[in-house]
Amino acid sequence: MTPERLRDVVSLYHGLRIAVVGDFCLDRYLEIDPDRAETSIETGLPVYNVVNVRAQPGGAGTVLNNLVALGVGRIEVVGFRGADGEGYELQRGLEASPSVSTEHLLTAHDRRTFTYCKPLLVRPGQVPVELNRLDTKNWSPTPKLLEQRLIESLRAVAARCHAVIVLEQVDAAETGVVTRGLLEAIDSLTDEHPRLLFLADSRRGLKDWPAVGLKMNAAELAAMLDRPKVDSLEAVKEAAAELARGSARPVFVTMAERGIVAAAPEGEVVHVPSVPVRGPIDVVGAGDSVTANLAAALAAGASLREAVELAALASSIVVHQVGTTGVATAEDLAELLERASRS
Repeated sequence: MTPERLRDVVSLYHGLRIAVVGDFCLDRYLEIDPDRAETSIETGLPVYNVVNVRAQPGGAGTVLNNLVALGVGRIEVVGFRGADGEGYELQRGLEASPSVSTEHLLTAHDRRTFTYCKPLLVRPGQVPVELNRLDTKNWSPTPKLLEQRLIESLRAVAARCHAVIVLEQVDAAETGVVTRGLLEAIDSLTDEHPRLLFLADSRRGLKDWPAVGLKMNAAELAAMLDRPKVDSLEAVKEAAAELARGSARPVFVTMAERGIVAAAPEGEVVHVPSVPVRGPIDVVGAGDSVTANLAAALAAGASLREAVELAALASSIVVHQVGTTGVATAEDLAELLERASRS
């Protein structure tokens, strides 16, 4: 991709309307100063003194953050939060951008806000060190009434969007936004809106999902095909092509330092290598930046290869943002592309 073509593609983002459907969570960072360590008088245990607290939307919110950074004109949120302080923080973080609509972020009094609490040891001039994470999740099934309201919200936004991103972040089936009922609704919507781009990602794997665009890693690809592993680049290309033909939708496979493979239903298969590492890295959020860039680029009319090239650039930018769940702006993409074209 040339810098000129990149500018052409991203110039169309302000006219896009993209929905993000799934598990929105709060990423809360507790910055600990190890030089202020104490010992508790009451318990005799070490005390970590938190000197700064920051929070931002995570999970599906990380995809949304990347869409905001790219300048997408309107972003529709479909998900739920708890009626708790974390939910308030999450909604405030989502609404920080005027391009985001939280009309369909439902408040559920019988659910907790999904929260990742990340303690970080912060020393001047050093890379932050993350300690054991403290997670808050829901362990019971999503209530049927809430599920039905989410389906109604999905149907409402799908009718006016250029693309729909679906992200499942929970570990326990049926406890988040992406329930079996919601997947059945997506299956119906793909028939009702055959030209609407759906792009899905799930940390539990995408087996038995409807025929939508699929984004996964190599291990998840192997699991979908009931194979012990899919290791080589050629094997990944063949497997991705097989899936794309079967679903009549594109398939994207991230391979860490080996780049990204994409396959189209018509038979096109592309591989874009990763950008060389330029310093310390933190892979948190890299996959979500890939998802956001693929959806935005394809919705703007980019080719399969162009979309993957932009996603690879974004991933490289995000992994170099250490100690936070990063994003890549359109300006970041242009700068890295210019740098790569000169080298």
